[in-house]
Amino acid sequence: MADLLRSALQPITHNFPAPIRDLGISLIGDSCYKALLLDVDLENTECLKLAISKALGIGIVGASAVVKVPQIIKLVQSRSASGISFLSYLLETSSYLISLAYNFRNRFPFSTYGETALVLGQNVIITVLVLNYSGRASMAALFVAVFAAAVATLFSEGVLDMQKLSYLQVGGGMLSVASKVPQIVAIWQQGSTGQLSAFAVFNYLLGSLARVFTTLQEVDDKLILYGFLAGFVLNLILALQMVYYWNAPTPQAKGKKKEAPLKQTASVAPAAATSSAADIPRASTPTPKSKGPTTRRRG
Repeated sequence: MADLLRSALQPITHNFPAPIRDLGISLIGDSCYKALLLDVDLENTECLKLAISKALGIGIVGASAVVKVPQIIKLVQSRSASGISFLSYLLETSSYLISLAYNFRNRFPFSTYGETALVLGQNVIITVLVLNYSGRASMAALFVAVFAAAVATLFSEGVLDMQKLSYLQVGGGMLSVASKVPQIVAIWQQGSTGQLSAFAVFNYLLGSLARVFTTLQEVDDKLILYGFLAGFVLNLILALQMVYYWNAPTPQAKGKKKEAPLKQTASVAPAAATSSAADIPRASTPTPKSKGPTTRRRG
């Protein structure tokens, strides 16, 4: 079976165009490219794990371009921020901004942190929408101003040196994990996921699981690994909440259901009072008896 597969694939892999060949070598290295694509040696487990890890990393970056789009659409259509924690998005946005600046200023390859930039932009939009639909438009304007000032500070070497940015990067990892807690608490308190997007929640769960695998394969850093493990556990709790409260009505819907019986009772009461008054028999006033002509007796 292996020989049959090898004979079928080698004519294709040996004739890849130069750009594809160069991309493959840059991703998995010259030796693994030769082992997997030229020799089609699928028993080379180390190279196979590396290739899977690289594919997952590219998939995460690609999926992150649209992971929050359903959440944005849901907010705009409902014009409600029910079930969505502003604090959760504030913490996550802060964490992603620090991580993006750290990776950019270290000149790391975009493929290793691309999802950070893409999710960050979507988070800013969602945070502004949440504030607007919560009746805090002035806070939305303040958030945008503070965010712009933070970008100018974090990306400027003359304002913030790399040593201080490294300290912020450590804190940013903790912020990323802590950002899930307010959302979990908000769902638990409201008994509903509200306008939270299931697509975003389950994609985050799969993405965090994939990042655990890629970190084990490519990054020898326990701090980063523990951060991704903690993120996976919290994302799993969010996903379980999404399943548990799947058909639970939003707080606004619950309020409407409570108001409906009150309105119905109020409308029925006057009608009942009217019909009761109509059913009570009126007391008839006695009519005077007609007196007939009186006759006088003659004595």
